Amino acid sequence: MFSTATLANGDPAYDQSGLNGPSARLGGMVIVKPKYEGSDEHDVIGFPLIIPDFSSNESTSQVSRFAKRVSFKGIDDIRFQAFEWNAIELGPVAGYRTGRDESDGRRLGGLGDIDDGLVVGGYVGLRLGQFLFDTSVTTQVTGDDSGVIVRAGAEVSHELTQRVLLTTRIGTTIADDDYAQTFFGITSTQAGLSTAGLGTYDASAGIKDVYLDLNARVDLSDRWRLQLGGRYSRLVGDAADSPIVETEDQFSGRLSIGYKFDLNTLR
Repeated sequence: MFSTATLANGDPAYDQSGLNGPSARLGGMVIVKPKYEGSDEHDVIGFPLIIPDFSSNESTSQVSRFAKRVSFKGIDDIRFQAFEWNAIELGPVAGYRTGRDESDGRRLGGLGDIDDGLVVGGYVGLRLGQFLFDTSVTTQVTGDDSGVIVRAGAEVSHELTQRVLLTTRIGTTIADDDYAQTFFGITSTQAGLSTAGLGTYDASAGIKDVYLDLNARVDLSDRWRLQLGGRYSRLVGDAADSPIVETEDQFSGRLSIGYKFDLNTLR
């Protein structure tokens, strides 16, 4: 068993092409996600990727050590392992929180838009054998002030074959009052403007959802890498009871493909 962070870059089992030097992966990612939390419709988002990727022979370089400490848990949950002591690790978290527009759903008319924004925070993890247990705390620092969320989860990774790494993660998300009211509550002003005739709704802090992630990284060849993953989450508590929610069952997924090329050949 290996952690995702350990195998993310430079594992010799995945460097059979003799690319002994700095390299990079060029490709793209597609994300499918609900239009907003509680929506029964989905958006598709695509963007390019350029990721530094160093072989095991470059494992002593500062950039390589940095890359191995970065782990991607979601677009709003990208972690950097700044400190490690025995089984404990901790570090900062950054990402991007997506908001919503009135046009995203028939129940949102008149409720106003919620701005996207950057999120920052931190995490702490405990590694026990094959398992990683962790907790992160993040808050939005640009756009609308949409509160704080806490994620707690556990994951395990398994090297199915020399070229296939599977990771399973389960967890829960806890929202504070500001986040719950921003994304699931309806003020008296919003109720008066609601085109769907929704009444006021007070959403309080508490567990927002529980989720299951399944992810796979597949090295199709020594240069081509495919990564795909899916998440099922279930809204619970005040979030699930909100009048804006069309379905408590939320599905999302992502797919990326990248090509590894040797930077030395560009000189």
